[in-house]
Amino acid sequence: MKISMGRIVASILWLLFVLFLAYSFVATRPTLFDSIIPLCWFTFLLYWWITARQVKATAEKQSLESALEHRIPVLVSILFLMDEKLPYPMNLMLISRAEWMLVAGIAICVFGLFVTIWARRTLAGNWSSDVTFKEGHELIKTGPYRFVRHPIYTGLLLMCLGTAIEIGRLRGFIALAVMAIGFWIKLKQEERLMLQHFPDQYPAYRKNVKALVPFII
Repeated sequence: MKISMGRIVASILWLLFVLFLAYSFVATRPTLFDSIIPLCWFTFLLYWWITARQVKATAEKQSLESALEHRIPVLVSILFLMDEKLPYPMNLMLISRAEWMLVAGIAICVFGLFVTIWARRTLAGNWSSDVTFKEGHELIKTGPYRFVRHPIYTGLLLMCLGTAIEIGRLRGFIALAVMAIGFWIKLKQEERLMLQHFPDQYPAYRKNVKALVPFII
């Protein structure tokens, strides 16, 4: 497969950006314990970067306008997670930074990372960052897809929840809510595409398996 120079440059810039984020987060953390959640996010970004080229060719893709509908909320949520200088009351402390709370936040974030990687490996070549339909696209119902229809989003929301608990501030929980809105918009777009291409299989799958939280939603 021929790879363009532009794609190589974009990949190098993305990797440098990921490394910069990892250094920026870890360098401000006094101990390795405090660095676990940033390292979880770094692992997620690095794994996504490595596996992004291991996908099937695209047969159908959403428009840029449609993509922005879910990308903007997710980007805003990342801003709330990262920016420690947001104005009042964004940094209002909501949760005590007791050690057991930090451990809980780390555990939730690590579990979320596990779910995202498990789901990504199960989805294999059918994955894409945008709402797309692949050539030879398969409807995956194994692995974590037995429990929820969109386990990558479930895992990312768990990572965000763990981070919000670790931060303990209002901005973290606003980030969680905004990220959930973005993923809800995106999954609705994806499901319209799945219903179009799997009119017999997908309605039954959607009826039996919840979208994000097993047995609930």
